[in-house]
Amino acid sequence: MYDLHRLGWNSFQQLCLTIARETLGQTVQSFLDSNDAGRDGAFAGSWTAAQGQQISGKFVIQCKFSSRLGYCLTKSEIADELPKVQKLVAAGLCDVYVLMTNAGLSGSQETLIRAELLLAGAKHVLIYGSTWIEDQIKESTKLRMLVPRVYGLGDLSQILDERAYAQARAVLESLREDLAKVVITDSYRKAVRALDEHGFVLLIGEPAAGKTTIASMLAMAAADKWKSSVLKLADPAKVVERWNVNEPSQFFWVDDAFGVTQYESPLVHGWNHVLAQVKAMLRQGAKIVMTSRDYIYNRARQDLKESAFPLISESQVVIDVHDLSALERQQILYNHLKLGNQSTDFRSQIKPHLEFVAAHARFIPETARRIADPFFTKDLYISEYHLGQFVEKREQLLIEVIQGLDVHSKAALGLIYMRKDHLESPVSLQGSEPQALEQLGSTLGECITALSALKGSLVANVLADDQPVWRFKHPTIGDAYAATLAFSPDLLGIFLSGSSTDNLLAQVTCGNVGVEKAVVVSKTLFPTMIGRLREFSGSSKYKVGWMSAWDAKRTLDRFLATRCSKDFLAMYLLDDPDLLKRVSEPGLSLSFSPEVKLAIRLHGFGLLPEEHRKKFTEKVATYAIEGEDLRAMKDTALEGVFTAQEFAELVQTVRTDLLPRLAEVRREVQTSHDSSESPDEHMQGIVETITTLKGRFGDDGDALKIIEREAELAQKWIAEAEPPEPKVSPRQFGAVEPSEGQHGTRSVFDDIDEGDA
Repeated sequence: MYDLHRLGWNSFQQLCLTIARETLGQTVQSFLDSNDAGRDGAFAGSWTAAQGQQISGKFVIQCKFSSRLGYCLTKSEIADELPKVQKLVAAGLCDVYVLMTNAGLSGSQETLIRAELLLAGAKHVLIYGSTWIEDQIKESTKLRMLVPRVYGLGDLSQILDERAYAQARAVLESLREDLAKVVITDSYRKAVRALDEHGFVLLIGEPAAGKTTIASMLAMAAADKWKSSVLKLADPAKVVERWNVNEPSQFFWVDDAFGVTQYESPLVHGWNHVLAQVKAMLRQGAKIVMTSRDYIYNRARQDLKESAFPLISESQVVIDVHDLSALERQQILYNHLKLGNQSTDFRSQIKPHLEFVAAHARFIPETARRIADPFFTKDLYISEYHLGQFVEKREQLLIEVIQGLDVHSKAALGLIYMRKDHLESPVSLQGSEPQALEQLGSTLGECITALSALKGSLVANVLADDQPVWRFKHPTIGDAYAATLAFSPDLLGIFLSGSSTDNLLAQVTCGNVGVEKAVVVSKTLFPTMIGRLREFSGSSKYKVGWMSAWDAKRTLDRFLATRCSKDFLAMYLLDDPDLLKRVSEPGLSLSFSPEVKLAIRLHGFGLLPEEHRKKFTEKVATYAIEGEDLRAMKDTALEGVFTAQEFAELVQTVRTDLLPRLAEVRREVQTSHDSSESPDEHMQGIVETITTLKGRFGDDGDALKIIEREAELAQKWIAEAEPPEPKVSPRQFGAVEPSEGQHGTRSVFDDIDEGDA
């Protein structure tokens, strides 16, 4: 059932000791891999090995690993162990000898081996071969979670509950290749603890640090242990949409929650809209895992409503997945190389340098994947210096790989990039993509052929929302492709003309405005970009005409507010002077309003005329005085659009006009409650208003009495209106103990060039 021969000697030994701990229910002491006197592990105590058979004394555990598929253990294989057993018996250290092996065992050979070990002095001999070990794995979900590599070494349909497998098949099958290579790290253990305690974990790390791998391990363990349905989604709205209140075991996995390679503000605003529902989901038993690149998360924090969802900012659920120990690095490199596509000859050549590679300061799990793939190493000279350069200059080398591709492969990658890493399969061209491909020197047929050739190295074909799609094998490949655009104005021009405007606005900046990993459009291409924006009158997210037009305006305003330089905005206003009128009349929910951000941006650049500035501030001030939206009272950037005198007058008017009416405002909000909306979510606005007022007038005794009373009454109403929560039994993975540290002098890579890849 399991390809145990692919584990390697070190991982197999860890598996055996873990099985022993789980089976024995007590601590097993591990020993050094060299000079261990014939012991890989030991303990003293009693063990009920079979029904009615209890064995006591001092136990010695010895692991015998073979990298050969279908190998069977023979008596001659243990000849070297017999003198060690005799010494252990003489020293009073071996009453029971336990031999564990991944090899097959015939009945006759087991009898011969047992007889030899008894003659050496052991009172009892227990021999467990591959069949017994596979049975232990099959029968214990806890064991599989402790050694998640086994998920990638067997048939998932035989491991998982039939219902859980059927529901999660599309997600889980695509993980098998990666699961076979995973290593239990401290970050994984922290993530397990966070899920047990909070039901939520946010994995933060630099690109290619292993966030998705940890998330996949958690998803598999949830499907296995809790029979959870696993839903891998990309959009916050879909998380709430797919939530089934009658199925508390759902597991939601959201990769790149705030943007894949760049910060995407619509995603963050989407999360802000559904935080109340997310809290309800967690209370009712759902589990949620989110991942994000570190620089994207740091930018997202500026817009996330962390006060509405404190878990997102608590340190115990924000995990840096790049903090790998020396042994973890070595095991990650071993697993990828052993299970990769490199020849035995390559593995033999690189073997002396592998500890150096794993110890390199810039080593990350993605480094291991590339070393294990001949596509990335075909021109690599095997020496310490060149391997060091391979690890150190990982970004530059990937760019060079892409630049060295044939025109059809480049065009295929370009098509995926133009579709924002989501190219539906079978592939059909849209909009101006046929012309773009023609300019790139390729055709649809050539691109499809190239995609097949690149599969597994630079691209992957996966299921996303039940639809086959072509994606970059890893987001860093998208980063590298974007970098190639910067080197070629002609190529960038093709990209600007071929991409849909929706995707374009999430990938480029007009001028360098500091958005990391964005494609920077230079001044010479500003007219081209303005032409594309002029055409943008409908968003592809909505089919209803008015909603499509509404979302297009919001998307455009958000782009202008966050991704455009002063020079571009000045040029754009000449083309679209009506923009100023729209910006000066923002709607409610100022926190989510792109018009507000754009007004602040234009004012900062000196591009917001005085008449529009005054109209804007008057509108924002009215919202505050009426108690509808007090954003201006707590947002220093928004405050900066007011003159000092205007803002002082606003604060005074709020003090004299709004505070006496605060109870009335609160009651109006309460009476407008719809039963389809949670009380907590419905009152979020008034609670934020009260919090803002307290921050502004906290040193005013009379004002503070009014504010605190309204805060108390608002919370009391929420508590009374909240429907009773269903009783949900807590679901916990349980403690995941640290894996064994480095033992002795035997290298993890000792058998890297043995057996089949």
